[in-house]
Amino acid sequence: MTVRSRGAGQTGQAAILMLGALAALLAGTLILFGFGQALGARGKHQRAADLAAVSAAQVMRRHYHRLFEPVLLEDGVPNPRHLSTPAYLSLARSAAERGARRNGVRTQGVGVEFPDKGFAPSRVTVTVRGGGDLRLPAADRRRRVDVRARATAELIPSEDVGIPADRGGYHGPLAYRQGEPMRPDVALAFDRMAAAARREAGIYLSITSGFRSDAEQAALWAANPDPKWVAPPGTSLHRYGTELDLGPPAAYAWLAAHSRRFGFVRRYSWEPWHFGYGRNNGSASVGYARRSSDGRSAVPSFVPGRFHDAIVRASQRWNVGAALLAAQLYAESNFNPFARSPAGAQGIAQFMPGTAAALGLRNPYDPGEAIDAQAHLMRDLLRRFGSVPLALAAYNAGAGAVEQHGGIPPYPETRAYVMKILGLLGGAGDIPFRTDFEIRLVE
Repeated sequence: MTVRSRGAGQTGQAAILMLGALAALLAGTLILFGFGQALGARGKHQRAADLAAVSAAQVMRRHYHRLFEPVLLEDGVPNPRHLSTPAYLSLARSAAERGARRNGVRTQGVGVEFPDKGFAPSRVTVTVRGGGDLRLPAADRRRRVDVRARATAELIPSEDVGIPADRGGYHGPLAYRQGEPMRPDVALAFDRMAAAARREAGIYLSITSGFRSDAEQAALWAANPDPKWVAPPGTSLHRYGTELDLGPPAAYAWLAAHSRRFGFVRRYSWEPWHFGYGRNNGSASVGYARRSSDGRSAVPSFVPGRFHDAIVRASQRWNVGAALLAAQLYAESNFNPFARSPAGAQGIAQFMPGTAAALGLRNPYDPGEAIDAQAHLMRDLLRRFGSVPLALAAYNAGAGAVEQHGGIPPYPETRAYVMKILGLLGGAGDIPFRTDFEIRLVE
């Protein structure tokens, strides 16, 4: 009797334990089901935010260049191509709201912001707020779950924005030396250097490579995808017609000692044969400095008259396009000689104290001195990077950042800065502006 009674008790306890386990399993299933519903609602709203941000950025890309069109045509008639900043933002906001609605989000739950300040925003942030019903089958009731999703899209400037994409990089006439193409001014400089090498050292310089199109660079990259020795397509300085690979090896020491006399610099310490021509970057020869009838670099009409002569003098002294200098000054300070940024940048050209000291700029609040120093720095950066967009990025973020990232750094401020200046150059007729920028989700 005792034994049988004990067995019955154990059976009852096992049954109770089994029921408890089933209840726990059911509760866990309901919790997982609820989490699944919540995650589904969150995913739906995030997709809506992503697509709404991309929709807005597509409209911004389509109309970005219109911000830089003159308000009036030459005869004083309103320019139908010009688009004001409020109208530009309104188009982008409407596109974001339409994109959210197409993905099941009410317009009232969509917030659209433009983080960039100024007249040419290139970033848009969309916030989607909504909710979903969380159904609890066991309780036969629903619970409302609030959902919030956020996405930011931005226009990404290319390193060759404003340059026709027929060949990539340089698009002017080519001269040939030893069968290799290059810019005509580079060819003349090579002639002078080759004559000096023969005369002074009995060395006959040879050229193994000059200008290369993006397609030619792509073939080289496919054969040897090592960025230390072969630049990826679209990033090689050879695309600008300024680079020469020289020989023979016996000439390397002479070139290292004398190339600067002729405007050439050795680009990389590990390539003793690679020399780039550092003069005339950012000038008419690469499509970035429109020339007036008297041969001087044209100054855009948006420049205040009191700064005109200082810009022309600096442009001529350092051989940097006046339109490029003017666009920078507009973007940096809106031509305010007394501007000071929260980070400590000073004056019309917004120099940090350390940079000003390195350039010998004693008073960054003196417009004439600051503009001259600005042109000096841009000349150095153009020689170093061989690209106007890269030089602009280095002016804003530092040369080290450009080298570290192998291009325009992924900093929103720097990307917006480069795009704004290229847009100003396009609006001034200085470059054939194009708007096929990449759109990228960054949040």
